[in-house]
Amino acid sequence: HSIAAKISFYPPNLQREMNRIAGVAVASLRRSATTVCPVTLSSSSASASASAAAPSLFVTTARSYSATASTSSPEWHGTTILCVRKDGKVCMMGDGQVSMGPVVVKPNAKKIRRILPKTSAANRPAGEEGDKEKGGTIVGFAGSTADAFTLLERLEGKLDEYPGQLARSCVELAKGWRTDKYLRRLEASLLVADETVSLEITGNGDVLESHDGVLGVGSGSNYAIAAARALVDVDGMSAEDVCRKAMTIASDMCVYTNSNYMVEVMDTVDDEKKEGDDE
Repeated sequence: HSIAAKISFYPPNLQREMNRIAGVAVASLRRSATTVCPVTLSSSSASASASAAAPSLFVTTARSYSATASTSSPEWHGTTILCVRKDGKVCMMGDGQVSMGPVVVKPNAKKIRRILPKTSAANRPAGEEGDKEKGGTIVGFAGSTADAFTLLERLEGKLDEYPGQLARSCVELAKGWRTDKYLRRLEASLLVADETVSLEITGNGDVLESHDGVLGVGSGSNYAIAAARALVDVDGMSAEDVCRKAMTIASDMCVYTNSNYMVEVMDTVDDEKKEGDDE
């Protein structure tokens, strides 16, 4: 109102020129701003139109800055799962921390499971556990527990449907995860490994196989993967040794990862031996 009162003292021709310049400036800001909040005021005189143009200028500028300042941050799963294949062994290791915001709820959760085929479990004698480093599929998950167990049950069903075909089972799971309107809302990531291959399954429909035998998911996965790739070529270190050292580095750097590790180790089958058995 004070601006309008000052403008009213100018001659009519100067008032019209000032109103025209203010209108051009407002139109330019409206075209360039990401979010525009126009102020509409009814006026019957030149002075009232000048007072309406001035607030529009300030509101438009403020809204444009507030809209560009807000950016969405990526979602990370608060855990670390690492899988390493080396020297005839595949090792999957995960931490046990469960976090709810800034609070640690549980330090020793089990985020790694071993799925055994129903045929081998049924044929195994009662009371006999067998060799823990042979057979089955190792699964590690990061994300919501309920979502992860839902996907784990789906994967177990696919493995029963396609026995001995882990890659196909993972592809079928990823297809359903991507296309089903209920499954697509599940927030989790899976690492799966058997005696022949290690794979990562994401909610985007991706089934990824590492080129160097190192895979990881979770908030501290980047630290663990980098450390494991640096250590995997060191002579004298087994797959479990590489996993443990890499997870120690990740737990020191990621606040959502602790040092209570759960480990699953399995013997691997070379491609040449597998092709000879198939023949």
